[in-house]
Amino acid sequence: MDKIILDGMAFYGFHGLLDEEAVLGQKFFVDVEIYTDTKEAGKTDDMNKSISYADVYDLVKMHTEEKRYNLIEALAENIASDILENFERANSVSVKIRKKEAPVRGIFNYMGVEIRRDRNE
Repeated sequence: MDKIILDGMAFYGFHGLLDEEAVLGQKFFVDVEIYTDTKEAGKTDDMNKSISYADVYDLVKMHTEEKRYNLIEALAENIASDILENFERANSVSVKIRKKEAPVRGIFNYMGVEIRRDRNE
């Protein structure tokens, strides 16, 4: 299966369980892979046969910047669900979310989640 990739999108959001996360916010990094058949789009050079990554970006941005979730699992789930609902050419989607400033005492690159959802689930 082919895929459309949006890698390293960065947004500022207010997700998390702690009061400080809701007040101060933090950066979130999101990767999305949409599994779809791009053969027809490639052969015809017709955008209507593909999925607009600009539209996907806007959807991810809306969830990350305009909504608030306690868990990044919920953020990922809502992004995946909305992509499958709004883009009929998407067969499945993978969403990875990273918090580089998670409120954990320790040294780490990031904390995060990665989910994959299929249209027929």
